Amino acid sequence: MPATIILAPSILSADFVNLGRELAACESAGADWIHVDVMDGAFVPNITVGPLVVEACRRGTKLPLDVHLMIEQPERMIASFAKAGADRLTVHVETCPQLPDTLKFIKSLGVKAGVTLNPSTPAAMLQPVLKMVDLVLVMTVNPGFGGQAFIPEMLTKVAEVRRMLDEIGSPAWLQVDGGVSEKTIPALKKAGATAFVAGNAVFKHPQGPATGVQALRAALA
Repeated sequence: MPATIILAPSILSADFVNLGRELAACESAGADWIHVDVMDGAFVPNITVGPLVVEACRRGTKLPLDVHLMIEQPERMIASFAKAGADRLTVHVETCPQLPDTLKFIKSLGVKAGVTLNPSTPAAMLQPVLKMVDLVLVMTVNPGFGGQAFIPEMLTKVAEVRRMLDEIGSPAWLQVDGGVSEKTIPALKKAGATAFVAGNAVFKHPQGPATGVQALRAALA
């Protein structure tokens, strides 16, 4: 298990008029990665951003860009997101019938490869590729929109994936995304998560994103 705990603010909840300023606030407050949720309106019922926004984020921050592809046929766009500056690209089990090949393609571009699954998808679906991945993302809400309520039953799945990774000695990050807040983050950490994506808890914090990052870090202590 990685010794470091990662906080990755999700720009899905950011103020895009002031995106550069918000990225800078997260970086100065001690965020580790910037998380970019890419949605296509097909795999999930929302449309968000594409490679141009990833490229803008790359210019706006020195932090690693953690790009989550919630899109059908992600292999069509992987090279574009890698070229735009993604440091990590995460694809869904549900959208990749040739998942090992997709992960190999991501790695061939010099990008870290991650895999994720929706709340209703069994953790066992990860088994064939666990030794290949640099990151496993367990969705703790149904993907598509920010600000959703955390699904408590996902704590069991996080713990299950933690056991699966530990059994093979994998150094992969175990990431969680959905309803991550000061209230939920201690239980997620206890279940074995090592990387935490937070949108509203950072960018909608009453005192601003820097305070949001600091509050989550305090909750992890």
